[in-house]
Amino acid sequence: MTASGKIGVLIVDDSASVRQMMTQILESDPDIEVVGTAADPYIAVERIRQNPPDVITLDVEMPRMDGLTFLDRIMSQHPIPTVICSTLTEAGSDIALQALERGAVEIITKPRLGTQEFFEESRFRICETIKSAARARLRKLRINRAAPHVPPKLTADAVLDRAPAHGAMIQTTEKVVVVGASTGGTEALREFLEAMPADCPGIVIVQHMPEQFTARFAERLNQMCRPTVKEAADGDSVIRGQALIAPGNRHVLLRRSGARYYVEINDGPLVSRHRPSVDVLFRSAARFGGRNVVGVIMTGMGDDGAHGMLEMKQAGAANIAQDENSCVVFGMPAEAIKLGGVDRVLPLDRIAPEVVRLCH
Repeated sequence: MTASGKIGVLIVDDSASVRQMMTQILESDPDIEVVGTAADPYIAVERIRQNPPDVITLDVEMPRMDGLTFLDRIMSQHPIPTVICSTLTEAGSDIALQALERGAVEIITKPRLGTQEFFEESRFRICETIKSAARARLRKLRINRAAPHVPPKLTADAVLDRAPAHGAMIQTTEKVVVVGASTGGTEALREFLEAMPADCPGIVIVQHMPEQFTARFAERLNQMCRPTVKEAADGDSVIRGQALIAPGNRHVLLRRSGARYYVEINDGPLVSRHRPSVDVLFRSAARFGGRNVVGVIMTGMGDDGAHGMLEMKQAGAANIAQDENSCVVFGMPAEAIKLGGVDRVLPLDRIAPEVVRLCH
């Protein structure tokens, strides 16, 4: 923390305009202070020596030394929570995902010009990501100071109404697994899916991640895991042996037609300050899956998914939360546990076997 008690951030990017815009965005939040900027990793090393930050934002494509090499040095010599700030390109997406595997905690997309609404959404996402990264290291709740006006925090009502109190559910023996994750979730999901059998129940996943990164993330998981993993497309069936990952910046809902489950992709507003939102997926699972659902909530900051998980439990689902020791940030699971929506709290390496057991 800085002397004023704020989260100190070092911005590393070869673009002066990006450094300037990121500074403006981050310093609009009263809990964040930019303690330095650097045009390349060599300058960044000097800044770190002079004034060690709490969080680094790092471009991955820079002159003199690439971001991955710099990240390796940070993590081996002086670990600092690092957020990758990347462009929306296929090459950039692949490098950013490699950075997550090497210890970066989150990905954000570089800010760009757009409507005022777009800018506000981007600003909140970036600032919340920085706070989440700081929590991943400090593991302490912080008391927020007075902040600028923020848009209302919408619930899943903005996308899907609650199920009728006594709605009838057509019986089926097919189970569906729904999973929500955020900070630290990319590696948690990899471990979870690598432990799942090739004929696992159909899985639908929300991982908080920017658009155009989720497709590459799904491709990488598909190469590592026995089940098929793909980015969800509107109307995709939820079938055994396949995991669908919500596309970045779009909600995914579980739907049902007779005995067939499928997903709907939705462009609704931010819910729990996220799109995709775990709460939206979990509410749809409560409404259309009920007791046929097994829910999992993993590492992440905030409370997205907590209310939806309670609704799933009330509809008859069996729910699992990742335990504190194996979480990068014990935020989302803790909130779900606090609300009473969780049946079992397990370390990450025991979640996949328990999901398989419950589905059998």
